[in-house]
Amino acid sequence: MSLVQGFAVRFLLPAIVGGVIAISILTLAPHWVYPERLILSAPLIEEEVVVPPTEVPVTPPPVASGPVSYADAVASAAPAVVNIYTRKRVQRKTHPLLNDPAFQRFFRNSPQPSERMQSSLGSGVIMSENGYIITNYHVVNGADEIVVSLHDGREANATITGTDPEADLAVLHVNLQPLPVITKAAADKVRVGDVVLAIGNPFGVGQTVTMGIVSATGRNRVGLNTFENYIQTDAAINPGNSGGALINALGQLVGINTAIYSQSGGSEGIGFAIPAHLALRATNDIAKYGTTIRGWLGIEVQEATPELLTALKLPGALTGLLVTGIFPDGPASQAGLKVGDIILSINGEETSNARAAMNRIAELRPGDEIAVEYLRAGKTATTRAIAGRRQTK
Repeated sequence: MSLVQGFAVRFLLPAIVGGVIAISILTLAPHWVYPERLILSAPLIEEEVVVPPTEVPVTPPPVASGPVSYADAVASAAPAVVNIYTRKRVQRKTHPLLNDPAFQRFFRNSPQPSERMQSSLGSGVIMSENGYIITNYHVVNGADEIVVSLHDGREANATITGTDPEADLAVLHVNLQPLPVITKAAADKVRVGDVVLAIGNPFGVGQTVTMGIVSATGRNRVGLNTFENYIQTDAAINPGNSGGALINALGQLVGINTAIYSQSGGSEGIGFAIPAHLALRATNDIAKYGTTIRGWLGIEVQEATPELLTALKLPGALTGLLVTGIFPDGPASQAGLKVGDIILSINGEETSNARAAMNRIAELRPGDEIAVEYLRAGKTATTRAIAGRRQTK
C-alpha cells in the first residue's frame, strides 16, 4: 500500500463516514441534537400557554354605557308638553284710611280700582288626541282665563273639564287639531336610578329640559295632598314646571311634575312627580265622570306604634293599623270589622304605613273585593269587603 493510499484509509475515510452519519442525524432526527423548543419548523400558533393552577384568569368588569344625548327622547316628548298661562280677578286691598269719610273727600276725583288681574303660569301634558290635557290643580285653581300655548306656536283658550284637588290634578280641554300625544311608560318600569328628564316652563322663560335620576318611588308622607304616591327626582323643577312632564330616556311619560322641597324657593334637588299611571287614570275618569273614581273601605285608622301597642298590652313588634272608627253601613262595617281591630294586611300586603294602605284602597274600583287580615282579642282572622266609592270633598 502506498503512502497516499494509507493516508486516505486512515484519515479521509473516517471523516467521510462521520460526515454522512452527521448529515443523516440532522436530517432524520434533529431532536437528538437540538432542544425541541428551538425547532423552527414547529408552528408558533400551536404553542400552548399553561396557566399555573393557582392563577385565576381575571375578567375585566363590564363598562357601563348610555346614550351620549337625550335629544331623541326630548324630540319625542316635547311637542306634547304645553305652557299654561292663567289670569284671575282678585280683590284689591285698600288701606283702612281710605274708608274714613274724613279722607274720602280727597279721593273723590280719583276712584281706586276694587280689583286687579293676577297672572300665573305652569305646564301641562297632552294626554289624548281629542284635546285633554293634564296639569296640576294648583296651576288652574280659581283661574278666570286659561291660555294653552303649544310647542309649535299655536295658542288656544282652555276650559276645565274636571279637577281632583285631593291629588292636585286637573284636566283641561282645548279645541285644536291635530295634537301630539305623549307616550306613556309602563307603571312597573320606573326604578330608582333611572335617568329622567323634566320638561316644563320654569319662570316663564319658555320650554326647558333638565336632567336627573329617580331618587325614590312611593313617597307618601310629604304633606302636600290627601293622596300621595310620588316619584322623587333630583331633576331641577322650578316654579312654572308644575304640571309638566317627567320622561324617561326613551321619551315616555313617567310622571307629572308637581312640587319641590325647597328652603330658598329654588330647586334644591328634591322634586316630586305624580306617577303617569295615576295621571292617566285621573284623565280618563275626569273626562268620563268629571272626577276621579276611588275605592273606599269606610274606616278610620291609626298606625300601631310601639307606645300604642304597649298601652293596649299587645306585642311591641306587631305592625298594622288600629281601627279607630267605622262608618255605619260602610264596606268595613258590612264585612264585620270593629273598632279596636288591628288590620295586619290588605289584599296580601302589610299595612304598617297608613297612607300607603289608603292609597292601595283608593286605587281600587267600586265593587272590587278587598281581602282583610286582622287581629281581634289576640286572634288572627280574615274577612272580605266590597269596595265602595269614596266621595270627593
